Amino acid sequence: MTHLASGTFDVKLSAQRPDNREAEAAKLARMSIDKQFHGDLEATSKGEMLSAVSSVRGSAGYVALERVNGALQGRQGSFVLQHNGIMARGTPQMTIAVVPDSGADQLTGLCGDMTVRMEGGQHFYELHYTLP
Repeated sequence: MTHLASGTFDVKLSAQRPDNREAEAAKLARMSIDKQFHGDLEATSKGEMLSAVSSVRGSAGYVALERVNGALQGRQGSFVLQHNGIMARGTPQMTIAVVPDSGADQLTGLCGDMTVRMEGGQHFYELHYTLP
C-alpha cells in the first residue's frame, strides 16, 4: 500500500567553492543543502547540489543528493533523496526519488518519490512511499 506524507520545509542553500582545478574548470555551481522538514516528516537533511545555468534565460539543470534523518509518520530512521531538475526556458521538470535500499532503522526498505511546490514563499512537499 502506498502512503502519503505531506508538510512544509525550510531550506538553506550555501554556495561552496570548487575543491579542485577540474571542478573549477567545469564552471558548475556547487551548494550545500540544509533542510528542516515539518509535518508528517519531522526531520533534517544535509546534502550537496550541482547546477548549471545555460546562456538561454530560464534554462538550467541541477542534481542533488541529501540524507534525511528523523521520523516519517512516527517511524525513526534515515534515507537518501536523489534530485534531478531541468528548467527549459522557464518550464520546470523535477524528479526526486528515494535512493533504493538507502532506508535505515525503522525506514529500512523505504521506496518512493517526492514532489515539491512553492506558494507564497513557502516550500511544500508530498512524499508517496511504501514500506515493507
